[in-house]
Amino acid sequence: MNPLFHFECHQRCPHTQARAGTFHTPHGAVETPRFMPVGTLANVKTVTPDQLRATGAQMILANTYHLHLQPGEEIVAAAGGLHRFMHWSGPILTDSGGFQVFSLSELREIDDTGVSFRSPRDGQMIHLTPEKSIAIQNALGADVIMAFDECAPYPASRAEVEQAMHRTTQWLERCVAAHHHPHQALFGIVQGGTYLDLRQASARSLVPFDLPGYAIGGVSVGEPPELIEKIVQATTPLLPEHKPRYLMGVGTYREIAQAIAAGIDLFDCVIPTRLARHGNALVQGERWNLKNNRFRTDFTPLDDTCPCYTCQHFTRAYLSHLLRSRELLAYTLLSIHNITELVQFTQRIRAAILTGQFGAAFATWLQPVASSGTLP
Repeated sequence: MNPLFHFECHQRCPHTQARAGTFHTPHGAVETPRFMPVGTLANVKTVTPDQLRATGAQMILANTYHLHLQPGEEIVAAAGGLHRFMHWSGPILTDSGGFQVFSLSELREIDDTGVSFRSPRDGQMIHLTPEKSIAIQNALGADVIMAFDECAPYPASRAEVEQAMHRTTQWLERCVAAHHHPHQALFGIVQGGTYLDLRQASARSLVPFDLPGYAIGGVSVGEPPELIEKIVQATTPLLPEHKPRYLMGVGTYREIAQAIAAGIDLFDCVIPTRLARHGNALVQGERWNLKNNRFRTDFTPLDDTCPCYTCQHFTRAYLSHLLRSRELLAYTLLSIHNITELVQFTQRIRAAILTGQFGAAFATWLQPVASSGTLP
């Protein structure tokens, strides 16, 4: 047990598996459940660290694969690590690079040793192994580092998914052997695609490693939402109750609420800033395109109940004007709002769990999604 990292549960929902807790790290506590903004290249796109702190964000992400390519982990380490390099004093999590390698399907080859791929930046051949991923993350200095895993595509045959699942477990063993930094917590990642028995087998194979935390990966890769729900519901109960549970790459209202009801604590997604760059705002569960004509003369805030800088100072008409004019400020203001919206959503759920009101207050989001796919 690493004394620098521990999770405490304060309250459980009497009707679901939801829990309100605190995840303690060397760079501060994270109140769970919590949405974590994504800062792939050591920045959350278009938002300064001070603006990010004002959204209520407590923990953020950066990416091993992208930072290895640019600027290189040696430069980040020479700067004093990610926290100093990007001027973020709170907890940071780094992804292992496994998902990004998965997305390079036409440029990479996978075998039991690791992944060989051609850099999309300069064409250089790179061989990324579990040991190399850990070494890069050790140099970056994030509080939480992720095990190197193989993310199978969707759809994929059972044989392909099973091979990726077993390889993920074998690679975790190598990650554990390579990791010697007690100030960093290594999380394992459950794989298994949409095959529930493989998901459960993966979870059971990871638990004996007694890691500081566990993640469910390989979702949001093209499968319909109801399959994600079934995967989370079948897998989460097998993960240790006294450790944080992290659902990777999920950031819609319903997916977050459903996963919290299953016992998930942490979430990340690029949705808030990506939508902002396309002129979209998240407002109380809806997605608005601010370029629509109805916003041109609307002089009210995006959401008069939202505490963010954008809603406190600017109108829908002004945001619409900025977007139509292609002013960069539009993307900053919408990113601030969208991040605040999802952080606030998880904060409201946390408050409801603490008061025993989660099931009633969020009933709309907890309704099952109409099925459009089946699990094998």
